[in-house]
Amino acid sequence: MKRCRARLRHRHLAARLMLSLLAVIVLLPVALTLLYSFFSPAEIKAFLGTRGSFDETAWMAVKLAPDMFSLSQYYHILIEDMTVLRYFVNSAMYACAILLGQTLIIPAMAYALSRFRFPGRDAIFFAVIMLMLLPFQVTMVPNVLTLRRLGLLDTAWSVILPMTVSPFFIFLLRQYMVSLPGEMLEAAQIDGAGTVRCFFHVVLPVCRPMLGCAAALSFAECWNLVEQPLTYLTTHTELYPLSVVFNQLTQESTGFEFAGAALYMLPALFVYLFFEQDILEGVQLTELK
Repeated sequence: MKRCRARLRHRHLAARLMLSLLAVIVLLPVALTLLYSFFSPAEIKAFLGTRGSFDETAWMAVKLAPDMFSLSQYYHILIEDMTVLRYFVNSAMYACAILLGQTLIIPAMAYALSRFRFPGRDAIFFAVIMLMLLPFQVTMVPNVLTLRRLGLLDTAWSVILPMTVSPFFIFLLRQYMVSLPGEMLEAAQIDGAGTVRCFFHVVLPVCRPMLGCAAALSFAECWNLVEQPLTYLTTHTELYPLSVVFNQLTQESTGFEFAGAALYMLPALFVYLFFEQDILEGVQLTELK
């Protein structure tokens, strides 16, 4: 027994070391981006100018501290030139509007598909699965034709409306609601709760971890929109989110790209930290006890 415990302890230690090393490798670009955002523009331009002249037989130099701590990059993008901030606001607008629409539609639709029996329910669920499996390139042309017919093409609504009914999150929540015990809803109905009250006071509180997980994943998807704005906003480029134009804004070193990248990463980082426990519980699909 002692030998088995010692072996397990060594294996756990090796696994932790390996996972820690992988975490450092994954988080290193994020940490360097945040660090370089506090370099002065002149210093960061000089540092990036050496990237194409390094010796192939030697390791590239990595600066781990600025010569002088500076907020010049943030001052430039937030005060002097608000181009990055304007596209950042567009990204925030799309993410908030899409999440609001999904909050109003997806949980109710998943509840209906999981608890009610009506003609065409299975056909609707099959359509949801098919739409979930199809890539954006397949549904792009029908979406463009529909939006043009509605007069919404080249407007912010052309990006928002198609994303509010996300088939993946409908499927995710529906599968979780199906696993809820029917006795729980029956007990609520015996106590006098109707369908709407059961939905708001029983189902949604129980599904909170899955709702938090879906919200975090949906925010990440909305925050990184690329194909949809490029397809639906062909002329009004001022409506582009930051995820589309950031690469164009930083094609040449200006000394301010790291502050813009840090500003772009912060909302996703905060959302992950806020929903961290819900993401872990939602991904693991914990059983109701």
